[in-house]
Amino acid sequence: MTESHPARIGIIGGSGFQRLLGLTDARTVHCATAFGAPSSPVVTGYLGGVPVAFLQRHGPGHSIPPASINVKANIAALRSVGCAQILSMSAVGSLREDVPPGHFVLVDQFIDRTLMRDKTFFGPGLVGHVPFGDPVCGRMREALADSAAAAGVPARDGGTYVVMEGPQFSTRAESRLYRQWDGTVIGMTAMPEAKLAREAELCYALVAIPTDYDCWFESQEPVNAALVAERMAEIGDSARRLVEEAVQRLGRHGGACRCGCDRALDTAIMTAPEQRDPAMLARLLTVAPNANRLTNK
Repeated sequence: MTESHPARIGIIGGSGFQRLLGLTDARTVHCATAFGAPSSPVVTGYLGGVPVAFLQRHGPGHSIPPASINVKANIAALRSVGCAQILSMSAVGSLREDVPPGHFVLVDQFIDRTLMRDKTFFGPGLVGHVPFGDPVCGRMREALADSAAAAGVPARDGGTYVVMEGPQFSTRAESRLYRQWDGTVIGMTAMPEAKLAREAELCYALVAIPTDYDCWFESQEPVNAALVAERMAEIGDSARRLVEEAVQRLGRHGGACRCGCDRALDTAIMTAPEQRDPAMLARLLTVAPNANRLTNK
């Protein structure tokens, strides 16, 4: 589907963040994309007067495991309802004693340990390599830091998210290894979400919400699914306050992104114009419509 909307802020909710409270003029949009069906219908509306679109990462009732999430379709669906920025909320485990449960992390780096996922809109017939040294939009992260302070939500500005394949949680040996790598938090869903957002020329930022200490901190209860659900219920009010504050600041963003997120494909496409697969290019343009500026380059 292709619709014309004011620029919206896309919000992807993960474990324990399954809906937006306070949404007005809410409408459910069933998006058909060139990449199949997204995890859930997209709920559009206004949060504090700012247009937003909400998608459940794991589907209604948390029915989709991490490696089976159709991230391409999720990104395409949010783009199709007019999103230019994506705010991702993700429950994680903490790898640091000074980042306790409930102390949010505004992630700025990732270590991708996933193996089973389709991570790119490119492929044979259209080869592209986007820059990814700074995988999170700095403009968005700055707004999130200001929002956390205004909302009275404890948040660490910057941190490395280790993305594991799952669906099992870590062994103690793995958890200790990721601490040696200077990981801050660990989870299962940030990849390929961040990579695909960059290829779609979307601004992207992730708020990691620690619910536990994974399994490295032996004096604390090891992570389990019931613990994650319980802690997210406790932390949920803080997450909602942060999102409400953040939407107000993110809604003021306009024009070109100073980080270049909206121009990520300028230097990415390697395939000569005459060798490009037209079908693959057409699909790419559904998620990165401004890339038509590159069709003859």
